[in-house]
Amino acid sequence: MTDRQSVDISVFPRSLRLDSVASETDEYPANVFEANSNAFDKSARIGTYNASEESELPAGVGQYEDFHTIDWLRDIARDRLRHRHIVKKSQESCWEYVKGFHDAWSGWVCVLIVGCAAGLTAGVIDIGANWMFDIKFGICPQQFYFSKEQCCWDSNDTHFGDNDCAEWKAWPTFFGAHDPTNGWYYLLSYIMYVFWAVFIGFLTVTLVRQFAPYACGSGIPEIKTILSGFIIRGYLGKWTYLIKSVTMMMAVSAGLSLGKEGPMVHMACCIGNIASYLFPKYGRNEAKKREILSAASAAGVSVAFGAPIGGVLFSLEEVSYYFPLKTLWRSFFCALVATFVLRSINPFGTSHLVMFYIDYNSPWFFFELVPFIILGIFGGLVGAFFIKANIYWCKYRKTSRLGLYPTLEVLIVTLATAIVSFPNPYTRKNTSELIAMLFQQCGPEDSTDLCDYRRNFTNVNHGVETAEIGDGVKRALWQLSLALIFKLLITVFTFGIKVPAGLFIPSMAVGAIAGRMLGVAMEQLAYYNQDWVFFKDMCNLNEACITPGIYAMVGAAAVLGGVTRMTISLVVIMFELTGGIQYIVPIMAAVMTSKWVGDALLHEGIYDAHIQLNGYPFLDSKMEFTHTTIAADVMRPRRNDPPLSVITQDCMTVEDIEMLLGQTAHNCFPVVVSRESQYLVGFVIRRDLNLALANARKNQEGVVSNSIVYFTDHVPAVAVVGGPTPLKLKKLLDFAPTTITDQTPMETVVDMFRKLGLRQTLVTHNGRLLGIITKKDVLRHVQQLENKDPSTVLFD
Repeated sequence: MTDRQSVDISVFPRSLRLDSVASETDEYPANVFEANSNAFDKSARIGTYNASEESELPAGVGQYEDFHTIDWLRDIARDRLRHRHIVKKSQESCWEYVKGFHDAWSGWVCVLIVGCAAGLTAGVIDIGANWMFDIKFGICPQQFYFSKEQCCWDSNDTHFGDNDCAEWKAWPTFFGAHDPTNGWYYLLSYIMYVFWAVFIGFLTVTLVRQFAPYACGSGIPEIKTILSGFIIRGYLGKWTYLIKSVTMMMAVSAGLSLGKEGPMVHMACCIGNIASYLFPKYGRNEAKKREILSAASAAGVSVAFGAPIGGVLFSLEEVSYYFPLKTLWRSFFCALVATFVLRSINPFGTSHLVMFYIDYNSPWFFFELVPFIILGIFGGLVGAFFIKANIYWCKYRKTSRLGLYPTLEVLIVTLATAIVSFPNPYTRKNTSELIAMLFQQCGPEDSTDLCDYRRNFTNVNHGVETAEIGDGVKRALWQLSLALIFKLLITVFTFGIKVPAGLFIPSMAVGAIAGRMLGVAMEQLAYYNQDWVFFKDMCNLNEACITPGIYAMVGAAAVLGGVTRMTISLVVIMFELTGGIQYIVPIMAAVMTSKWVGDALLHEGIYDAHIQLNGYPFLDSKMEFTHTTIAADVMRPRRNDPPLSVITQDCMTVEDIEMLLGQTAHNCFPVVVSRESQYLVGFVIRRDLNLALANARKNQEGVVSNSIVYFTDHVPAVAVVGGPTPLKLKKLLDFAPTTITDQTPMETVVDMFRKLGLRQTLVTHNGRLLGIITKKDVLRHVQQLENKDPSTVLFD
């Protein structure tokens, strides 16, 4: 504004006016120019940083309440001003230069700490989970802390498989049963398996409920929401980290259909949150802290799958909301450190970071893209079914009495899983071991049912040729088909119970089973029809035409992609996970097909569906807004609503403001010149205002209930002489709030909220305040336009 002008608001409906007593011909009063000039004054504008002024503010000013959204623009601007101040001070003395250097490298030190801690945590969890899983079958009497594999390393036996080695004692042997073929031995094994599963499941849910309720679930939906700017106090705390680390091992050991990979992202972010408080640059600035959390999420995936590059891409593609270039570099460094630490621990004793590493290099052929795409279609269908079924069950849990008994639900799911799992050797196994088995190629040394082919290995120089399947493979296929159905159904009920539960491994298991079965079918088709044009050139003598393990890998990627809707990061994770870089094209084809099919049936992945289910204020950057509404349709106050609560710059008392705070629950308040004019001066946060008023009453002499509160520099002399001490709170004011006009298209508004990370925006007309649009208003408007229930958005 550069000159005075009259404003006619008669064109607006009465519901859009902030105050019915506002004059329709009010001109800009003289003090509006004073307020606007103050906004650009050196001592008040946001473009300067004064450490002494900041120290005068009450502790807690600039922070956020629980379950609220941060103001990205304000926090990033504060950090930019802080950085300028440090650069300026560093030129004054050597000590200030050292302090500036420390500030510059503190980000790298922080992610170094996060990477080391994440790698160490993953190593301990891998070792502990393997030991605890074997507890259900027996114990190593000499060293009780050894898993079965470690125990048998000291044995003189040259081979051991499902049966016990000399050093390992199965539970039935403690009851006098020593013959594994005996029915009494099998029954005792069954009973002990179910007992230990239920007992460990009970301990898991008890620890979670008593000490860290936030330790349940995958954590990725909440991490996505937190990285988008939402505050959930305690979700990334030390107790959540400690309890989830312990209970994650226990949940996997109980045999539940879940994985530890998703929760590793949560635990890594807990480490990142804790480490950030060692550096005030990150601990006191929520926007900067999220740079560390993005790097931590990359480290979590890298140690979960042994995939550092995939972890960085996962953080970029799936969870991060704000990902500048320096965060990309630090995420890469954090993932590298975490992977190096885990490799040094060597939890599996194989010099590999994961159990799924393949040791074959069999080629694939162009025509095989057809079955690979079929696996992609299967993955999309399974993903859509799983998401709909799981969300339906979670809604039922929320609205029924079942939600009142989380411990009982965990015990029932654990009991059902154990009872059904034990008879089938493929569901009895650790899910990671099952996937590793399905990925592998059968060799001369394999004696499992899955490798029971009618082969005759007579020449060590020949490869593994295609052969007719034996009775063992037929039996294995029936058992795998039952395992597929069971894994898919039980995971629907398991994901969402009150224990740590990841979804990566169960999804991969379902896909790997389907892929292996399809691979065996293709293998037999090639064996019986070697004269077909497709197989004539590929079925060489003494070499396998088809490798079923490749199909298992592709199927695992397809189902995981269908459930999570990951693409680029998933492909990279899969080839890092298996070492099968030559199979990138089949995996890409299956993952892309899976996403297309899944998106055609259901637009959101499992994590976005759970974000919406929980009512978190997450504005998806992938969402397209194509409607023609404008800001006036969304802003508050709406028709028949009371006027917008505002604060005047120089005529409200401390008591007036405290009464306003007590009568409303708004997170922030516009500051205007006067109620009559409604010309905008700035914006003040509720939390800051509360803290400042409480601090003034306690520490500032003369401030009483009828003290006038000023948001300007100039206090009239008459207000000081003979009256109560005025209270100046100009330092709390944001003189540059984001504003739009009432005619701004909502498509633009949505883009502003997504790309600028806005918490709210003010709506004006010719400089006069009309209303406000918050992130919650935008989300509810989107829900309403999509014919969904807008009341599901619960938080601001």
